[in-house]
Amino acid sequence: MIVQDVITDLEALAPLAYAEEFDNVGLLVGNKNMKLTGVLVTLDTLETVVDEAIEKNCNLIVSFHPIIFKGLKKITGNSYVERVVLKAIENKIAIYAIHTALDNTFEGSNAGLCEILGLQHKTILIPQAGTIKQLTTYVPKENVEAVRTALFEVGAGSIGNYSNCSFNINVEGTFKGNENSNPFVGKKHVLQIEKEVQLNINFEKHLEKSVIETLFQNHPYEEVAYEIITLENSNQNIGIGMIGLLEIPMSSSEFLNFIKIKFNSSLIRHSELLNTSIHKVAVLGGSGSFAIEAAKSSGAQAFITSDLKYHDFYKAEGKLLLADIGHYESEHHIKNILVAYLKKKITSFAVVLSTINTNPVKYI
Repeated sequence: MIVQDVITDLEALAPLAYAEEFDNVGLLVGNKNMKLTGVLVTLDTLETVVDEAIEKNCNLIVSFHPIIFKGLKKITGNSYVERVVLKAIENKIAIYAIHTALDNTFEGSNAGLCEILGLQHKTILIPQAGTIKQLTTYVPKENVEAVRTALFEVGAGSIGNYSNCSFNINVEGTFKGNENSNPFVGKKHVLQIEKEVQLNINFEKHLEKSVIETLFQNHPYEEVAYEIITLENSNQNIGIGMIGLLEIPMSSSEFLNFIKIKFNSSLIRHSELLNTSIHKVAVLGGSGSFAIEAAKSSGAQAFITSDLKYHDFYKAEGKLLLADIGHYESEHHIKNILVAYLKKKITSFAVVLSTINTNPVKYI
């Protein structure tokens, strides 16, 4: 195996197309064609983590957070970021970051939070806009089934719980080839009127390249007429944060003690306790203040996240219990998700869970 093989597996789980625009995800350091010796999975890539990778003969570090977030103008070892990059390069260790690509995946970071809490009937809190596209093309009647089937095989035509979805309209197409043409039907310089089917298929945006390639490989025409548009429809499978239901409703104080145990938190900062019981819970690992209004609009009685500022707690307005469990505490489970996933995909190489606690926040 090479590094790219692991990347392909990771991007099947969390396509980079769904990472937030501000983020820096993907292969950040190293050669994707390097032969693999082992994979170390971590939340953050620090010097101690690179040392651990060296010790355990892992030449690929899969990190949740990107070690390079903003552009580096120099690499001289004057900061912890520069030292990590230098050490990784010197020891031929690749670093891959998955971050918000995994956050926006239905079975990713926030699904892990739901699992820890035992939340049921989970749904996306904030669906990501612009993730659904639609292909429209025109295919001769006798060829439409083959083209449609090929597109289904690469993942087009999936809508929610349904697959192989398409919209087909009988149409009549016209065309006339010039001297350099090689028409599939008809003759050069002669107007051809052909019975065709207008084929419309939706697909998730990360599939666009394979959808176009498949269309061209299977469409019989020399020149393929097609268009792709981005739909405004919400995608129920892509987006950040999640909502779910507790099996048994709890009071605010019971709920806070419950999550303190579940997340092994030394400290939970929270808003004013509610008089109503908590049944519907919103979660968003990492910094989630931007999602407070979405959590309130969802009808949740509690919102678990981290990095809330003083004035953020006022936004609860007695309608929502805000619980800041800490950034690290809200994300440290992600390592386990990635290790479990990669171990199913990779059986011939070691996939190692980092033992380094990378939490920079300490409590007394």
